[in-house]
Amino acid sequence: MKKNMILRGLLGFPIGISIGYVITIITSLIWGGGYYSPCVPELISVMGNEIRAVLLQTLLSGLIGTSCAAFSVIWEVEHWSIMKQTALYFLIISVTIIPISYILRWMEHSVAGFLQYFGIFAAIFTLIWITETLILKHNVDKMNKNL
Repeated sequence: MKKNMILRGLLGFPIGISIGYVITIITSLIWGGGYYSPCVPELISVMGNEIRAVLLQTLLSGLIGTSCAAFSVIWEVEHWSIMKQTALYFLIISVTIIPISYILRWMEHSVAGFLQYFGIFAAIFTLIWITETLILKHNVDKMNKNL
């Protein structure tokens, strides 16, 4: 399991960076007014310049990817219930994403900003979990039908 975590984590780093980059393109299309915005202006201000802000965001996006990928091995622990797997994965990912989001200024630095960001994060996690569960159920039903 440790070997799988390491290998997945290594693969997850560039995937996290890629997803982070795509998100900056999408947010720039929506809110950029025709300009590309590689990160939030508050992060640039805190970091002192744009290149430092982008570098930090890139590294931390890679760390998110590493965490998500490495801990995906949780889903393969067959003697754990789906509830235990889900709760543990959600906890680990939350502990990774929430502080990074705070550091990168992806959330407003207030209780309301935290609650709003966490709510959106939990809703997206739930949506992905439901979608994956339905896909897996469909595949199992299909295999059972072929038997």
